[in-house]
Parts: sequence; C-alpha cells; structure tokens
Amino acid sequence: MKSFAKSFIVALTLGVATSFASFAGTTNPEQPTDSASFKSGIYTSNDGKLHVALDKQTGRVVTIQLKNDKGVALYTQRLGKKAENCRLAFNVDSLKDGVYQLDITDGTSTTSKSVTLTTHQPEVPKRLVQTDVLASK
Repeated sequence: MKSFAKSFIVALTLGVATSFASFAGTTNPEQPTDSASFKSGIYTSNDGKLHVALDKQTGRVVTIQLKNDKGVALYTQRLGKKAENCRLAFNVDSLKDGVYQLDITDGTSTTSKSVTLTTHQPEVPKRLVQTDVLASK
C-alpha cells in the first residue's frame, strides 16, 4: 500500500507541475506586448515629396510627428486603436533647407528618422560657345 501511495503522490505532483508550466507561457493574443506594434517605411519620390507608410497592430495608439531642428512639431497625426495602416505624403516644398526629424511612436517604442532638405542651384556654364550654321549652295 505504501508503494501505491508514493506512486500516486508522485503522479499527482507531476500532473500539477506540468499543468502550471503549460499555463505559464500563454499570453492574451489581443494584449499588445512591449515590442514595437508598428512597421514603417519612409521614402522620397521624384516630385520632392516625403512618403510615410505605416502598418500597425490594432489596440495601440501611434503618433507620427514631423519636427524642425528646434524640436517644434510642424505636423502631428494620431492613429487610433482601431486603425491598421496609414499612408502619408508630405509636400516639403514650402519648408526651408535644414534638418528635420520624423518620429513615430506607440508610447513604448519610437522610430526616429532624420530628414535633410537641401536645394541645389543649377550649374551655369562659365562660358557659352555658339556657332551659326551657314547654308551653302
């Protein structure tokens, strides 16, 4: 009878231990984790616009800000918890040359990109040589 009691206690202990271990690793799939809840892509186009493509998980608020070199926000957009993606095109023609910062944050993770605007002056040739073609008979 003692061997049966010992076997029963060992089996019960192993059963309880494995059930606690199996519940320890589960998480609520709807509850966001501490990693970034968004993916972003930033690129420019030939027409001089700055494009931002953002895909995010639902359940988190994401804020997009374009700031000047002094840290003043020139543009802010907040995506609510239910939004899943956002596509923006910034027309930067009216902005002065300089360094700007694009910040995307969900409150936990932040992605910052530096954007430099420069205007190149067209290069004028120093000397222009012109010939007239005369028609010959």
